[in-house]
Amino acid sequence: MPTYVTLVDLDDRDVQNAQELASIWGEIKTEFEQHNADLIDSYAALGQHDFLILFEAGDREAAFKSALTLRRHGLEGETMEIVDTDDFSELVDEV
Repeated sequence: MPTYVTLVDLDDRDVQNAQELASIWGEIKTEFEQHNADLIDSYAALGQHDFLILFEAGDREAAFKSALTLRRHGLEGETMEIVDTDDFSELVDEV
């Protein structure tokens, strides 16, 4: 399955504490599974973005639905498909 990453910004979300934010991950994971996607991991980040969410999706439609799930939960961000560095290296070698 293709792998995707979402860089999340919490600018417009009123988060009272880390526990509140952590409490929605289970619900998000369940909704991802309904869209043929798997939430692989999430990380808090220092810098321009607040969180990084890593997931796999069966196809582009599943990725779009998963990104919309995050947005519906107030986690706005930028979602993009990513490729493992070794796989990318092989693609470059083919060109």
